[in-house]
Amino acid sequence: MTDVTGVPAADVLHTLFRSEQGGHEQVVLCQDRASGLKAVIALHSTALGPALGGTRFYPYASEAEAVTDALNLARGMSYKNAMAGLDHGGGKAVIIGDPEKIKTEELLLAYGRMVASLGGRYVTACDVGTYVADMDVVARTNQWTTGRSPENGGAGDSSVLTAFGVFQGMRASAQALWGDPTLRDRKVGVAGVGKVGHYLVEHLLTDGAQVYITDVREESVRRITEKFPQVTVVADTDALIRVEGLDIYAPCALGGVLSEETVPFLTASIVCGAANNQLAHPGIEKDLVERGILYAPDYVVNAGGVIQVADELHGFDFDRCKAKATKIFDTTLEIFARAKADGIPPAAAADRIAEQRMADARRG
Repeated sequence: MTDVTGVPAADVLHTLFRSEQGGHEQVVLCQDRASGLKAVIALHSTALGPALGGTRFYPYASEAEAVTDALNLARGMSYKNAMAGLDHGGGKAVIIGDPEKIKTEELLLAYGRMVASLGGRYVTACDVGTYVADMDVVARTNQWTTGRSPENGGAGDSSVLTAFGVFQGMRASAQALWGDPTLRDRKVGVAGVGKVGHYLVEHLLTDGAQVYITDVREESVRRITEKFPQVTVVADTDALIRVEGLDIYAPCALGGVLSEETVPFLTASIVCGAANNQLAHPGIEKDLVERGILYAPDYVVNAGGVIQVADELHGFDFDRCKAKATKIFDTTLEIFARAKADGIPPAAAADRIAEQRMADARRG
């Protein structure tokens, strides 16, 4: 059996049941033909509590690619929530299709009903291609929805605290590598200045960094340059990673950007960004170590947003959330110290700490 592009469905089943990237508790395939909804909801773990993770709306090349992305993202959420100290497991949903072409109120309401059918095992929020206004619609058919607008009882845009957390991770990385948490006069390249990246740029400029940016969307770049003309724009990500004297590279768009094709050309000494699943595959973290590049694990530093949406379930308090997100600085330093003590890459150290917390919860 194959999908429409010829990718064997068995490959997906192998990932789910047999590979190291699998181990998921539940995967739900969702369809509502009336609205055009096709979605995948993946629950990796509920050991720490209900699975929490966003909804990605993206025009995948195939259904198999969508399932694989949902599996990887859900697994990452288990680790992210564990490292953030949240009482939530990991889950993720992907809606297949171009949101600019097929996103409708009817489709979002149908999606909400699909999430609600899980009875609270999965709590959803925003991700790439979905926004606060979308979650307001989803919440009409699903009580387990976060990332809603303040007018509808939510916390609003979680990108604010996501960017703040990444900034704390950068400060910790600078402390670990250079002995000083300030980013003043450091060259920082931000790839992707959309929902999270543009807030991150503001933090960096306030701290005195020299900022370089790139984005596939011209309007996103223009929004930055009109407000901050001192920012330098480069053509694309390939040009950004090669900027001479770059100190920090911040991937803030889609994942898989750290690979055999890109790592050899990185000029930065630190990689710390908001994108999920930045490592193209296992083993890339060792390539970074061999090149002397300090990698701040993505799911650790970008946890500010999930801290915010989790707090929304208990009555949102911004100051309480910001205080929790500030601790990303200490958590990142803890990971670097564990990596040094164990002689392993930071990504492996973060995995060990997260896996221990999940294992302790299962035994409990």
